[in-house]
Amino acid sequence: MSGTRHAPARRSRLRQMLWKRRHFLLFVGVPTLIAAIYLYVFAAGQYVSEARFMVRGQQEMRAASALSAAMGAAGFKQVPEDAMAVRDYLQSHDAVTALEQQVNLTQLYRRPEADFLARLWSENLPAEFMQMYFRYMNSVEVDNTSGITTVRARGFRPEDARQIAEAQLRISEDFVNQLSARARGSSLELAQAELELAEQRVVASQTAMTEWRQREQAVDPAGLAQIGQASMASLEAALTLAKTEFQEKSAYMRSDNPTIVNLRNRISTLESRIRTERSRLTIGNEALPERISAYESLVMEREFASKQLASATTSLEAARINAQRQQLFLSRVVEPNLAEYPLYPHAGIFLLSLFAILSVIYGIGWLILAGVREHAL
Repeated sequence: MSGTRHAPARRSRLRQMLWKRRHFLLFVGVPTLIAAIYLYVFAAGQYVSEARFMVRGQQEMRAASALSAAMGAAGFKQVPEDAMAVRDYLQSHDAVTALEQQVNLTQLYRRPEADFLARLWSENLPAEFMQMYFRYMNSVEVDNTSGITTVRARGFRPEDARQIAEAQLRISEDFVNQLSARARGSSLELAQAELELAEQRVVASQTAMTEWRQREQAVDPAGLAQIGQASMASLEAALTLAKTEFQEKSAYMRSDNPTIVNLRNRISTLESRIRTERSRLTIGNEALPERISAYESLVMEREFASKQLASATTSLEAARINAQRQQLFLSRVVEPNLAEYPLYPHAGIFLLSLFAILSVIYGIGWLILAGVREHAL
């Protein structure tokens, strides 16, 4: 009988306590209870597939010893900057579009077993909302120290999560290959263009040289100059000999002597011939100085063109070596796994966080309200 009499009193105190804390229960307890019902009754499990990779670039290693430096050992280095670029790409509209084409993200995120809150809202979402949902279901993290990129993909089925993670690895490889191709192309295009210009200059200089030789009917004007000088020297020598003989014989022969007359005619002829040859070699279109100057200009242009071609060829080889060093590739560290247990949603952590946040907000509101009432009194 004593226990029966005390039961109504306990229930009355319980009701008073609940009524006294009705605001806390309303603003904190009820939302937490609703969230618990959703998480433990309605929420579908979400499986996680994780993959890891590195973006690496080929380069010459800085040798630690003189021997390895002499050998020019080649190795690899981590490229965190390019890993950051891949991370940004995986969170972009382009990545979502590529994944939609490869694995049909909309279908995977609208599985029948997905609950009404976690499921993709519509089949025809705008690109911005689709990107927001994708970034909520997937995460990409880069370790700046090691350069390892970690991809975590969530799905309502284990095979869906692994399929999405694998697709992200594939589009990442394609993106890295594009970056590598652009780096190689930009460094090679300019060198290739310079080589083509040098080749054209060599061909043009050789063509100009051939046309000059055909037009002038001469292979080497320097040789012609030597022949002309030799001819002039022989004529002048003959003139000198004739004058000497004329002077000698004029001393004891009469002026009308046939020998003197012949010597005088020979001297006149040689002088006329020398004037003609000298005029031919120095004046007019066949003047040797102009011909030699034009020919030397063509020879100089050909030499410059040949040097430019050699320099362009060396630059192209250096650009090819540099392009090989700039080559990037994606190296898989961890393959996408097939999950066995749904890790999401984190019901316990979420409920504790929600309860703590609502309690803090309620406490702040209660303090503000208490202060307002105190000042009102």
